Amino acid sequence: MLHGSSVRVAAIQMATGPNVSGNLEEAGRLLDMAAAQGAKLAALPEYFCIMGLQDADKVEVRERDHHGPIQMFLSQTARRLGIWLVGGTVPLESSRPDKVRNSCLVYDDQGRRVARYDKMHLFGLELGNEHYAEEQTIEAGSEVVAVDSPFGRIGLSVCYDLRFPELYRSMKDVDIIVAPSAFTSTTGKAHWETLIRARAIENLAYVIAPAQGGYHVNGRETHGDTMIVDPWGVVLDRLPRGSGVVIASINPTYQVSLRSSLPALRHRTLHHC
Repeated sequence: MLHGSSVRVAAIQMATGPNVSGNLEEAGRLLDMAAAQGAKLAALPEYFCIMGLQDADKVEVRERDHHGPIQMFLSQTARRLGIWLVGGTVPLESSRPDKVRNSCLVYDDQGRRVARYDKMHLFGLELGNEHYAEEQTIEAGSEVVAVDSPFGRIGLSVCYDLRFPELYRSMKDVDIIVAPSAFTSTTGKAHWETLIRARAIENLAYVIAPAQGGYHVNGRETHGDTMIVDPWGVVLDRLPRGSGVVIASINPTYQVSLRSSLPALRHRTLHHC
């Protein structure tokens, strides 16, 4: 953990549509707002660049690793604003022509990519009229990723990963968890806040959870409620619906004091193999 002064962080909420360039423009506008409010670290939601009319639309706009307009946008925006930027998820090429890797990319304030995490847990739901099967268009990742930053060690996860606490335990003491998401309205109402706060509490970590929030052109409704939660489980800021910026300060000194007062991470007796 880095000791030091508080730093402003931002989580961006969007209601992304099928047009990549329009979505990038909107993401840029919201990131400008975050930087203007002093954010040094900002995170975009899952699928920030496209939520197509069909699930397969993201396969059509997939990019080669390190090449393409979506990745260029993230790099240039991070450098232009002088912020660390977590690029929600970007559809990158996979080993299959009909699938993508759903990849969370992190850029430093010089626009250099410093981490890539491919979503490991693929969402599937059969509930009433709702049917989701991410494995039809996404190839799962297999590597746990955490990255050191000026703000502490950041653990990367995406949406459905939130239901698998062992993922976060295997990251080895992270200070900040990011969880860019596109929770459905149904599962979001039931579990979103509980999962976010649980991950914060059990890891004594800040959680930055940018979400899709609203109605989408494809008829889907996402839950929203983008939030930033502190290591004690307190919701510092949130946005129920619509596009916007959630912003809060993370305080390393406060986190260190909590971890020394309640050394739960040291009290663990069951260790992951």
